[in-house]
Amino acid sequence: KEAQSPSLGKDTADTLIIGGGCVGVSLAYHLAKAGLKDVVLLEKSELTAGSTWHAAGLTTYFHPGINLKKIHSYSIKLYEKLEEETGQAVGFHQPGSIRIASTPTRVDEFKYQMTRAGWHPTEQYLITPEKVQELFPLLNMDMVLAGLYNPGDGHIDPYSLTMALAAGARKHGAQLNYPVQVTNLNCRSDGTWEVETPRGTIRAKRIVNAAGFWAREIGKMIGLQHPLIPVHHQYVVTSTIPEVKALKRELPVIRDLEGSYYLRQERDGLLFGPYESEEKMKLQDSWVTNGVPPGFGKELFESDLDRISEHIEAAMEMVPVLRNADIVNTIAGPITYSPDILPMVGPHQGVRNYWVAIGFGYGIIHAGGIGKYLSDWILGGEPPFDLIELDPNRYGKWTTTEYTAAKARESYGFNNIVGYPKEERFAGRPTERTSGLYDLLKSECSMGFHAGWEQPHWFYKPGDETGYKPSFRRTNWFDPVGREYKQVMEKVGVIDLSPFGKFKVKGTDSLKLLDHLFANVVPKVGSTNISHMLTPRGKVYAELTVSQLYPGEFMLVTGSGSELHDLRWIEEEVTRSGYKVEIENMTDEMGVLGVAGPYARQILQKLTSEDLSDGSFKFLQSRHLKLSDISVTAIRISYTGELGWELYHRKEDSVALYSAIMEAGQKEGIDNFGTYALNALRLEKGFRAWGAEMNCDTNPLEAGLEYFVKLNKPADFTGKQALKEIKEKGLRRRLVYLTLETDNVDPEGNESVWHNGKVIGNTTSGCFSYSAQQSLAFAYVPTELSKVGQKLEVELLGKNYPATIIQEPLVLTEPTRVRLQRKGESPKI
Repeated sequence: KEAQSPSLGKDTADTLIIGGGCVGVSLAYHLAKAGLKDVVLLEKSELTAGSTWHAAGLTTYFHPGINLKKIHSYSIKLYEKLEEETGQAVGFHQPGSIRIASTPTRVDEFKYQMTRAGWHPTEQYLITPEKVQELFPLLNMDMVLAGLYNPGDGHIDPYSLTMALAAGARKHGAQLNYPVQVTNLNCRSDGTWEVETPRGTIRAKRIVNAAGFWAREIGKMIGLQHPLIPVHHQYVVTSTIPEVKALKRELPVIRDLEGSYYLRQERDGLLFGPYESEEKMKLQDSWVTNGVPPGFGKELFESDLDRISEHIEAAMEMVPVLRNADIVNTIAGPITYSPDILPMVGPHQGVRNYWVAIGFGYGIIHAGGIGKYLSDWILGGEPPFDLIELDPNRYGKWTTTEYTAAKARESYGFNNIVGYPKEERFAGRPTERTSGLYDLLKSECSMGFHAGWEQPHWFYKPGDETGYKPSFRRTNWFDPVGREYKQVMEKVGVIDLSPFGKFKVKGTDSLKLLDHLFANVVPKVGSTNISHMLTPRGKVYAELTVSQLYPGEFMLVTGSGSELHDLRWIEEEVTRSGYKVEIENMTDEMGVLGVAGPYARQILQKLTSEDLSDGSFKFLQSRHLKLSDISVTAIRISYTGELGWELYHRKEDSVALYSAIMEAGQKEGIDNFGTYALNALRLEKGFRAWGAEMNCDTNPLEAGLEYFVKLNKPADFTGKQALKEIKEKGLRRRLVYLTLETDNVDPEGNESVWHNGKVIGNTTSGCFSYSAQQSLAFAYVPTELSKVGQKLEVELLGKNYPATIIQEPLVLTEPTRVRLQRKGESPKI
């Protein structure tokens, strides 16, 4: 055991990390190794106390997400060379791992995952039952249809890993102090922190909460309620099994997805860990209400084999040698879960210089990569790549303790559930975050969950197969979405857009602030435009619509998933440069209705005395008016690309406004549409989506956003210099627009794009085009393969389908069509 540090030794730190589990220690190691001086870590008992020391230590390249694969991959590559670097053994085994498919749906899922693996550097193969048996000869092969094999996977000893990272951190100058408990946190007016401990106070430039299941306590010190809850995770270790001992090489780790457990070799026996259903699994709720018991460090919970008996049965059926094995050890320890299993990583909105690395259900495989990712972000001022799915700001005040508990139960129980596209999970819903129309519409449609909100995906009509029926192929919503698409193109549709993030910005420096934040020009009073915030390296941090409602008063609108992600970025710029502005987050108070289609003007005109004609209320104009005596801010813009308005109003007026519009549109055949039809409409018009075609992995030039980027405007906006350099060097890849010849399957995004037998790029989003009656997708490909007419292939469910780059858009927007008609040309629709 390492000697403990007698005193703090210093009273200042650049970065102070709270928590000495594998994640906190990895961050200390990476920051120090990158040359940051004054890295201090405080641990309340000893390194690895909490969840790290009792973890099963699994390491895998596999992840269904896109960029989390990069985190896994970095971790494994680091662990392979850590012993050589630090002189500390880490007990890393790499026998590979196999996910077992024992149903046809599971085979589809593996094919779906393989289409996403081609454009990543990590090795992953779909293997036959014969190959599975060769690699793991002890399986009951009656149950195996296929395997998903990752050769570099395995397991590592969590204690040794953490100690090696700690040795590396110290070697590079980081200071690791324990046992030192943080007793209080004070944020000073200059954004620095005073961190109080029984051994004195440290002043830190920034703090990082990496406190595991104590993270809630740390958050509470500064008034934050982090949505975290400890779950009881059990795994079982057997005595020596002769058939295992007789093997010439170590067995790969298996994950029996239907049985919902992992199993690996442990010396000459086996170790297996199940994930029980949400009804049977156990939460440690008392820690949420009363705090973690003082002194809890390397203790365990009492085991409960009855709770996992059905998984033991499943494991014995899949690996028959288990029947004769004795259980020598059962580990039941706390693991922290966030509502969606994913950790929270990065700076927190609303608190300056407070970062988190918390909520790790799989801390061992994430530790290396997250340490590097956060270290790069802290030192570089922007994330090295996009991981918005881990953004701590994806949660907000709507994330109650009840919601967190319901979701953690569901997420734990769903650990090995089939991962469908367009997945919905229903526990804990609805939250308090419902739009004014929720009660009115909930029985008429299939609702989707967006950042706490319920939003209609598609609407039911008599004869439809209702409900949520996920599939890897076209399913029950395919025809209804086509009906809604036609409704907007031919008549008029209404959509609830209330989940948008909505901010008001006003004050002396508002214009100056927005001119510096956005790559586009600032719109004039009464006008709206689409603007992008870029990172210093010229990546697309966010896309918003900006409207100047009154002189110096702006409304900014962003997608539901990026509300606090964008707000944090804006607030940080305000603080850093001392702009005199007020920012108000209006998201929850304001409802939004979209009205779009050829009859949109005709219907809305019935409700107001304002002139809505094209000459008077032009495209991309905004104004305040009354519709049926209800005050709205109307913006002539629509993500459908059709004639339309977005109507911003008080949430309590939503029902009255919606009812008035529906009533006024009876003659024109008005009806509802949902976000699935909206997606098809925007893709046909060639509209990019943030989070798909553009994000922190892409620059606006390769994404085809030049129109919105004004490199010649006088203001030195963030990312301007970097963008000039990118332009000068020339682009290596471009976003292209593809039609595909498919059968009963459509692209979703993130599929591999092939050319001449090689993967050369990836799709970003896709759907069925009800106009062209074929599939449509955006994709990134090398510049030399980006010309219109180029033939490519897109992999969907294990099959390569022919694709052709076409001129975008497939369907011209309504304003463009009107402009062409005025010139006497006949536009394509």
